[in-house]
This record gives sequence, structure tokens and C-alpha cells, in this order.
Amino acid sequence: MATRIDDCGMWQTVWLEPDLVVRRASGRPADPPPGWGDLERAEHRVPPVEPDGSWSRRWEAAVGVVLAHLVVATRGRPVALPVGPVTALLGHAVGWYLPAGPGALSSALAGPGVRAPRSRPDVLFVPLHPLTGEAWRPPSGEKGVVPMDSGVWAYLAHPGETSPMPATGGLPHGVLRDDYPLPPNPGSSLTPNADAFEYTLVGLPAVRNVRPRRHRGAAC
Repeated sequence: MATRIDDCGMWQTVWLEPDLVVRRASGRPADPPPGWGDLERAEHRVPPVEPDGSWSRRWEAAVGVVLAHLVVATRGRPVALPVGPVTALLGHAVGWYLPAGPGALSSALAGPGVRAPRSRPDVLFVPLHPLTGEAWRPPSGEKGVVPMDSGVWAYLAHPGETSPMPATGGLPHGVLRDDYPLPPNPGSSLTPNADAFEYTLVGLPAVRNVRPRRHRGAAC
């Protein structure tokens, strides 16, 4: 017996009655459980843009969760994002939730396969384990750790091969070349999921140390 929710606006969910479900072995060897090393594999990365050119719903939810943890970790203070895809994809959203100004906290990506910076940044973006959901912990401790969806983190930390196409557009008119196509462009900045942000924020005990006026809520 199962109860199912099937709605266009909700994830499909199935609850199985524990007393009516019997577990049977398939006879095949079990696949090894995913580990931290799997985050460096290309197939683990989750692209931020869907094939139809829209922003990934998983990214929108993940960024909402990240921003809630970031607001708490910084206590609503300005933060300087690491140069590269983190700033390109998250910079606009962070600007909505955190103020700009002098004395910004430093931040960096940290996790499997990422070289540790010489000096410990104030904030570290770390992945969640793909199986247990536990956050990766740096050797230097847990202070200033912002957990992130492992597929989203993997895309930011290990983007892999990039296209040699010019960043500002295609090749000159009339020039033919066997090259990469331009990536899909949603035409707008990535907007975090407001429900994911608010639900995560209220569940963090340390939110009591954040001045409410320092973040702008879900007004994206």
C-alpha cells in the first residue's frame, strides 16, 4: 500500500506502509555506496541550466538553502565571494540577502579535491555527502562552514572542460569551425527558491544572532 502525491507544483512522493513491504534480495552484488571521491566525477555535477534554457530547479532550491546558511555564518555581514563560477552564479542572489560594504568576510570553496588556501577564509562552502547528507568538515574546524548540495558544489568546484568559444559571443560571421555551441542562456539572474531559504533559516538556531534587518528576505 502506498500514498502518493502527484502534482505539477510538487515533487512526486510515495510513502510505503512498513508492515506491508517485504524486502527481497535481487541476487546481484550491491553497488558500492557513494563517497566523497565521487564528487570529483563529471557525472556527479549538476548543470545550473536545464536543456530548455531555464534555470535548474535543483539549483534554485540549493541556492536558497546556501543563502540561509550564509546569512547565519556571516551574521548578516558583507562577504566577498571567490572569483569564478561562484561569483558568476551566486553573486546576484547574495547581493539580495547580504549588504555590500568595506570589511567583507573572505570565502572559498573547500572539500574533496580542492586545494586548501594558505590562510583560512572566514567562510567555507563545503559539500553535503551524497548518501548521508552530512557536511564535509575541514581539518581547521567547523566555524564558518556553509553546506551545499553535492551536485551543485561539484559543478562549482570541478567544472571540468570549458568551451574555447569567446565569452562574449560566437565566431565572426562567415567563419565556419567545428567547435562547441554556445551554452543555453536563461536571460535572467539565478533566483533562489524563497521557500527553501525561509524554511532553512528558521531551522537554524544561530539565526537568533542575526539582526533581522540585515537580510532582505525573499524579496527576489
